[in-house]
Parts: sequence; structure tokens; C-alpha cells
Amino acid sequence: MQPVRPKLPNEAIELYNRYIHGEISRRDFLEGVKRFAIGGLAATAIVEALMPNYAQAQQVSKTDDRIKAAYMTVPSPQGNGSIKGYLVRPASADTRTGKVEKLPGVIVVHENRGLNPHIEDIARRMALAGFMAFAPDGLTSLGGFPGDDYAGGQLFTKIDRGKMTEDMVAAANWLRSRDDCTGKIGATGFCYGGGIANTLAVRLGPDLAAAAPFYGAVPAAADIPKIKGAVLVHHGELDKQLAATWPAYDTALKAAGVPHEGYIYPGAVHGFNCDATPERYNKAAADLAWQRTIDWFNKYVRA
Repeated sequence: MQPVRPKLPNEAIELYNRYIHGEISRRDFLEGVKRFAIGGLAATAIVEALMPNYAQAQQVSKTDDRIKAAYMTVPSPQGNGSIKGYLVRPASADTRTGKVEKLPGVIVVHENRGLNPHIEDIARRMALAGFMAFAPDGLTSLGGFPGDDYAGGQLFTKIDRGKMTEDMVAAANWLRSRDDCTGKIGATGFCYGGGIANTLAVRLGPDLAAAAPFYGAVPAAADIPKIKGAVLVHHGELDKQLAATWPAYDTALKAAGVPHEGYIYPGAVHGFNCDATPERYNKAAADLAWQRTIDWFNKYVRA
């Protein structure tokens, strides 16, 4: 029988969040972890517990015969020239009638480390929910996600944020304009990607049917009236800085006449949806937020 591993304190998870967002160095992270050695757990075991395990968390295999997936490169003349991404469609959509079926689309935007395996898995899950999903890689101009989250985070700081935003806008417009898309799209994303989902709602206006940001930064107050799509917001209760932005965003969306809902998930931390990082993952919150997101997109993007 395997021993029960002690639950790490929230302070250890917050230390990981600071590290992966580039606020502290790898050395400072490793030094800080030593403070949380508990119940016989060595610092190395704590680091292992905090690091992502993409293979173990994968829900939909790349070779799953229920999906059709390919890497695509999208022109982005206002951004970094082009952006590469992962396009996934449900295989059943093209076999029911024997021809390519138009589907509603969803842009899936990564956190601040590029298009890692977890976000690709999210795109595949979105395809199994009946959408065509496109997950762009904001690190394309520097060679793409390097295979390591910390290295990806370091690369992320070297890219012009304005140009990367233009890359994301180009990706959304490309998806919306595809012949196999209905022309209705939504956007979801996590942390950086949650902020981009909000930004796309501003930039695309009526051309974005819905946004479902997970723990993302909110748009500037002056930009919120530009939003025309329905907005569904997810925050973790313990992600206090971002969760605190919800009341004002709620008020501004209401004043702008935007259909919206927002949820603060009890006991959930920043990154609670990521099942690749078990110490941050909150299954109850993640499952509920995911179902609400699919229901939201079915209502506003598929309809």
C-alpha cells in the first residue's frame, strides 16, 4: 500500500506560481521549497509534486481516432509574421455526411509558457465536445514551446507582447474565416490565455460570440463596452489578486449590456484547472468550470 503523501501548503503552491511566472529564479524556487519539507518529504519530492506531469494527465491521446488534428501556420502581418498552432476537429463531423461539416470554433490560449502538451490536450477535449479547436503558440517566433515550462516562461518574456496579441487576433480571425467553420467562434484560455480571451472579446467585438477566461486579467474599463460576445469568468477563491477583479468586471459588463456570468471556486488556487500539476489541480472546481464552459459555448457559439 502506497503511503499517503502530505498535502502541500498553499504557500508552496504560490511559490511555484511565482517561479513559473518568472517572478523568482529557479535557484530561489529550489531554496524556497526547502522551507516546506513536511512529513518526511524531501525538497526534491516537493519539487516533483509541483512540476507538471503531462503524460499522466493526458485525457485524449494525440492518436485518438475520434479526432483529426494537424499543426497549421497562420499569417500574422501585424504581429510576428506568422503563428503556428494546433487545429483539432472531431473525426465524426466529417464522416456523418461523407463531406466536411462546418463546425463552431474555439480558440484555446495557453498560459505564459507557450503551447505545452496540456493545452494541446484541452484542444482535443474541446474537439470531443463537438467544436473545432485551434490552440496557437505565442512562442512561434522564437521556435515554439521548448518542451520545458520554465524555459518556455523565459522565452515568453522576450517576445513583444503587442505583437503576440496581434498573433492571437490573427489566429482567431483565421479560424473564424475557414471554410469548415460556421463563422461563429469562442475563446477560452488560462492565466495569460484567460487575459487574451478577454482581449479577443474586445478586439473582435461582434465577431467573437463568447469568451470563457480562466483566471485571466480583465480589459481596461474603457474597452469593456466594445465587448459584444457573452463572457463567462472563472477564478479560484485563493487566487486572491485576480479573483478580486471580478466584482468591478461584473459591474462593467452589466453596464455594457453584455450577457455574462462569473464564478469564484471555493478552495481553488491559481491554475486549478490544470490536471498536469496535481498540487494546483482542483478536480471538483475544474470539472464544474469545464462543464459550464461547454454549456456556455453550446449556448452562444453553437446556436
